[in-house]
Amino acid sequence: MKTTNYMDSLIQSVKKFTESKDSPPLAHVHNFGCQLNFSDGEKIKGILMKLGYGFTETYDNADIIIFNTCAVRESAEEKAFGVIGSVKRYKEKKPDLIIGLCGCMAVQEHVVERVKKSFPFIDIVFGTSAIDELPKLLLDVFNGKKHVFDTSEYNKPLSEQMEVVRDSSFKASVPIMYGCNNFCTYCIVPYVRGRERSRNHEAIIAEIKGLVSDGYKEIMLLGQNVNSYGNDLANGISFSELLRRLNEIDGEFVIRFMSSHPKDASFELIDTIIQCEKVAKHLHLPVQSGSNEILKAMNRKYTIEKYLEIVDYARQQVPDFSFTTDVIVGFPNETEEQFNETLEILKRVKYDNIYSFIYSKRSGTRAALFEDNVNYEEKSRRMQTLLALQREISIEGYKRFIGRTMTVLVDDECKNAEGWIHGKSNEFIIVEFKGPKELVGQFVKVKIIGSKNWAVIGEIID
Repeated sequence: MKTTNYMDSLIQSVKKFTESKDSPPLAHVHNFGCQLNFSDGEKIKGILMKLGYGFTETYDNADIIIFNTCAVRESAEEKAFGVIGSVKRYKEKKPDLIIGLCGCMAVQEHVVERVKKSFPFIDIVFGTSAIDELPKLLLDVFNGKKHVFDTSEYNKPLSEQMEVVRDSSFKASVPIMYGCNNFCTYCIVPYVRGRERSRNHEAIIAEIKGLVSDGYKEIMLLGQNVNSYGNDLANGISFSELLRRLNEIDGEFVIRFMSSHPKDASFELIDTIIQCEKVAKHLHLPVQSGSNEILKAMNRKYTIEKYLEIVDYARQQVPDFSFTTDVIVGFPNETEEQFNETLEILKRVKYDNIYSFIYSKRSGTRAALFEDNVNYEEKSRRMQTLLALQREISIEGYKRFIGRTMTVLVDDECKNAEGWIHGKSNEFIIVEFKGPKELVGQFVKVKIIGSKNWAVIGEIID
């Protein structure tokens, strides 16, 4: 790992170039994909700020544009390439504009080759574990080197000393681990983010203490599989123990986390969520399918029976405990009977919300080699059936909150209703109500008076 003096020297060398401009240079960071990607984007902005850059929301006046990409689906790659291609004209008008591509796409060999062949105007390509190498890469560009690449292996943690430019003044995402060991047959993540690497718990606690001291109200713990946190550390603590220690931090804030893997979910985790007053009373537990045969083909390493043990245990303690989930419709050769088993799981668990996707082949994964006899039209029909059922479940389920008082962290103004604002409750339920925009970023008490299929309606309690 580079020494601090070496990095400081690099930063000063880059600043000589940025300070030579007539006005402070501006950067635009375009993030694609998951919350971990957006968290990485905040670190990239932190480095750029330290190098002397300000920030702009447009391409027009940017001196550097960095595309932080997602590789979870091939369609995501094509979308990213489409957007990247659109900035070629800015490079033609402004030859010294620096364009970079990073993130999960950048560690794939076929992407690097495509960049070299079809996108020669891209100056920098770097992978998910090379973010802290950005000053060195920029210095190479400023010194006249063309097409600087760093797609090194993802075997080291990011520096704990990296500064972060956060996109919100009251909500903060905090990665607690990187990578994944699960190798689900449909998923590219282990190949582009590497094996699980947990951060030191003392560093996590110190970071969150600082955020709470700075006034942050929501702390979102991130990881590909947060509830396997610490398994790779010789002297680590469990995820449940980490939650309990974070719960002891003084201040008014809520702790959320995602995503959890059912094979690592435990009764201890449920007990921790229920017993810790600052941990949100909600669990996002991706089921993916209601069929054991499909789960086995996905290499998910749990059965529906095991999954339901966790759900039932939570509901025994708190009858209306809030669950959300992910569902993949149309996995290769999914039968109608297997799809119906997924519908039965929705009816059984009564999720407050689901995130559903039609399976699409992802090159580089095992499932991409599976024969698939189900056409896209049939998969689309099943998706519509699934969504219709979940709408019914959500409409009925949200009625249980009517008459209750919920604590809500206000996120923003409602876009289509003047004088209304919205936020999320402790149970991760969207709550809409009349109120001034000055309440954004604050906790308020709201009495629920109505429900929709995506949110509940309330009124502020004075």
